[in-house]
Amino acid sequence: MDDASDKYRAPALEKGLDIIELLASQGEGMSQGEVARALERSQSEIYRMLSTLVRRGYVIRSTAGDRYSLSLKMFSISQRHPPIGRVIEAALPRMRAITRKAWQSCHIGMESNGDIVIVASAESPGNWGLALKTGTIIGLWNTGTGRVLAAFRPDHEVEELISQHRRAIGEPELDRAEFDGHLARIRSLGYEEMPSATTIGVTNIAFPIFGPSGHATAVLSCPYLERIDDLVVPSQEEIVAMYRDLADELTAIYGGTNPFQNRI
Repeated sequence: MDDASDKYRAPALEKGLDIIELLASQGEGMSQGEVARALERSQSEIYRMLSTLVRRGYVIRSTAGDRYSLSLKMFSISQRHPPIGRVIEAALPRMRAITRKAWQSCHIGMESNGDIVIVASAESPGNWGLALKTGTIIGLWNTGTGRVLAAFRPDHEVEELISQHRRAIGEPELDRAEFDGHLARIRSLGYEEMPSATTIGVTNIAFPIFGPSGHATAVLSCPYLERIDDLVVPSQEEIVAMYRDLADELTAIYGGTNPFQNRI
């Protein structure tokens, strides 16, 4: 760890987090001595930390008083604000900010019982643009959002998604071989960049937002429209980079990791 990182460390907080993470992996609880040995800490400092965590309700002590385990307080706190709600709440101001730089609209889509639903949207600041309304249901196999949602899921979840999906307005019949080919290409590339299958002149650029499971929980998409007038705006390549960075930022907020982040 470099000097700058060392300067801002909070040793007491780190000890507390170490204890919480350790107890989370031990279903039957641990004694004070076992915690101290596992973390290579003195019993006195572990005692102080455990006492504080017990007092605040994050750790509970057994009836006999010799073993410690996690309470459900952290779970309760997490349920007060659903994770994807936090992502959307964090995403909207960032989406509005990036549209002002990109001069391109964007939206976030998710899957709900087989439907691909737009859950957040931000319009381009110009006089014209293509923006999907929140609540719009779009196709699975003919949109960048749908394809990316399917591409970064386990095979059994893809099968379930296909079986549950109800075709959106205008969505063609599923060509499974073609669809599987798209998914393989997206998995290799890490995102989708395709001519729109619903509108002429639009390029769909779509990036996965990964959740803690490592699968795509949502998709950030930009329906890219190329300008040919005198207004100087970012190129398509620059748009791809901008929206990739935003998708990675939202992945981090959601607690996920983009496996392509260091490859692209």
